[in-house]
Amino acid sequence: MGPVLAGVLQLLALIAALALVYIPLGTYMARVYSSDKHWRVEKWVYEGIGANPDAEMTWSAYLRGVLAFSAVGVLFLYLLMRLQGVLPGSLGFSSVDPAQSFNTAVSFVTNTNWQSYYGEQTMGHVVQTAGLAVQNFVSAAVGMAVAVALVRGFARSRTGQLGNFWSDLVRGTLRILVPAAAIAAVVLVACGVIQNFSGIHEVGQFFHGHSMGGSQQWNGGAVASQEAIKEIGTNGGGYFNANSAHPFENPTPFTNLFEIFLILVIPFALTRTFGVMVGSVRQGYAILATMFTIWLGFVALMMWTEFAHHGPALQAAGGAMEGKEVRFGVGASSIFAVSTTLTSTGAVDSFHSSFTGLGGGITMLGMMLGEIAPGGVGSGLYGMLIMAVIAVFIAGLMVGRTPEYLGKKIGTREIKLAACYILITPALVLVFTAVSMALPTPPHSMLNSGAHGFSEVLYAFTSASNNNGSAFAGLNANTDWFNTMTGLAMLLGRFLPMVFVLALAGSLAGQKPVPVTAGTLRTEKPLFTGLLVGAILIITGLTYFPALALGPLAEGLA
Repeated sequence: MGPVLAGVLQLLALIAALALVYIPLGTYMARVYSSDKHWRVEKWVYEGIGANPDAEMTWSAYLRGVLAFSAVGVLFLYLLMRLQGVLPGSLGFSSVDPAQSFNTAVSFVTNTNWQSYYGEQTMGHVVQTAGLAVQNFVSAAVGMAVAVALVRGFARSRTGQLGNFWSDLVRGTLRILVPAAAIAAVVLVACGVIQNFSGIHEVGQFFHGHSMGGSQQWNGGAVASQEAIKEIGTNGGGYFNANSAHPFENPTPFTNLFEIFLILVIPFALTRTFGVMVGSVRQGYAILATMFTIWLGFVALMMWTEFAHHGPALQAAGGAMEGKEVRFGVGASSIFAVSTTLTSTGAVDSFHSSFTGLGGGITMLGMMLGEIAPGGVGSGLYGMLIMAVIAVFIAGLMVGRTPEYLGKKIGTREIKLAACYILITPALVLVFTAVSMALPTPPHSMLNSGAHGFSEVLYAFTSASNNNGSAFAGLNANTDWFNTMTGLAMLLGRFLPMVFVLALAGSLAGQKPVPVTAGTLRTEKPLFTGLLVGAILIITGLTYFPALALGPLAEGLA
C-alpha cells in the first residue's frame, strides 16, 4: 500500500468514526445543558463553592463568573509551580522560574497549553496531575459554557438571562469531559500509553541488541489520563517535550488516529448541540457543513504540499519526511497537523517547522481563521456563530434588507460586537509580532534567519493569541520577553473575545423573535454555507496576507 493511499484510508476511517458518534454525542450534550436536575455530586460541588446553580445570570454576571474562576485558576497554578521544590512527588525538580510560571499558568487556564519548557525535565507528578491536568478539564469546560451561553442568546427571547455559569461549568466537567476522558484513557492504556507514578529511570542506549555506551533518563507519569483530556478538551499540553510524537504518549498509528478523533469529536458534535437547543437541527448541519468543508479542504491541501516530490530526497522518502515520525508517515502527520491547528489543541505528532514552506503556512492559516473549523471545545462554535452573524450582515447589505439570524435582528449593537470579536485577535498577533521583530533582543531567539525565522515569531504569536499552543519548534521561547509577551497574548486572546461573545448573547436574548418572511435569508441552506465559507476565507486573507507573504509564502515560493 502506497503512502498516499494509506493517508486517504485513514482520513476516510476518521470521518466515518466522527459521523458515527455525531448525533448521539451532540444530542446528549444538549440534554446536559438543558436539564433542570442536578446530580448529587454536583450539589456537593455547589455547596462547597457557595453557588446557587438555579439562579439565572445576565451576560455581565456570567462574564464575572468566567473571569473570577479563571483568575483563581491562574493564581493557584502559579503558586503550585513556584512551590514545586518543597512539594512531595516533585521528582527532585526545583521550583519553576517566575516568568515561566506566569506563562505556564496563563497557558493552561486559557486552554492554550503553550509550553516553553521540557515537560519531563521541569514538572513533577503533583504539578502535572493536580495542576495542569485539572486545568485541562476546567478550561475546556469554561469554553463550552460560554458557547452554550451564546446559543441560549439565540434560543431565548425577551430576557436578559443566559443560564448559570457555575452550573454549566460543573455539568460540562462532570457529565461530559470526565466520562469521555476516562473511556479514552482506558483505550490509550490498552494500546501502550504509559500510566504510572514512577520516578526517574536510567536507561541504556542499544542498537540491534548491542550497547552504544550511553544512557538516557526517563520518568514515568499519569500520561494516558492526561493525554486523553489533552485531546478531548482541545488543550494540547504534552507530558513530554516531544508531545504526541513521543512513543510514551502516542505509540502506534492507531493511537495517532484515535487522538485525532478525540481532538475533533466534541467540536464537531457541538454543532448538533447548537441545532437541538435552538430548535432546528438543520441550522446545526449548516454550521457543521461549513466547518467540515474548511477542514477537509485544508487536509487535502496539506497532503498535496507534503506529498509533492520536489527533488530526489523527497521522492526517495515518499514525501516531506523531515520532522515526521516514520511510524505515522506524511498522511497521518498532515491530518494531525491540520486538525490540531484548526482547533485550539496545539498537540503535535510532527514538527511544523520542518514542514514545507507552504505546509507550514497552512498550519498558520488554520489558526488565523480563528480556529473555527471545527475549532476548540466551545470556542470553535461561538467563533463560527460570530462569523455567521457577519455573513448574514454581508448578505443583508447585498439585498438592502435588515439582516436576521435565527429570528434575531442583527442591528448596530450586534454587528459592532461581532466586529470587535474578529478584530481583536489579528490585532494581537500582528502588533506583538511587529514589536518582537523591531526590538534588538527578541530576534536572537530565532533559530533561522530570513522568511523562515520571521515565520517562527509570527507562528508563536498566532498560536498564543488564538489559544492554540503549538509551536514552530525553531524558536527559543523560554526567555523573559517571550514568556511575558506570549502570556499577555494568551490572556487577551482568550478573555477579550469572551467579553464580546457574552455581550452579544445578552443582546440577542433580550430581543423579541422576528417572524420568517419570504425575504428572510435561509441560513440552513447550502447557499448560506458557501457564503459563510467565503466570508471566513476572505476576511482572514485580507487581514493576514501581508504577514503571510513575508513568511511562509515567501519561503514556499522561493
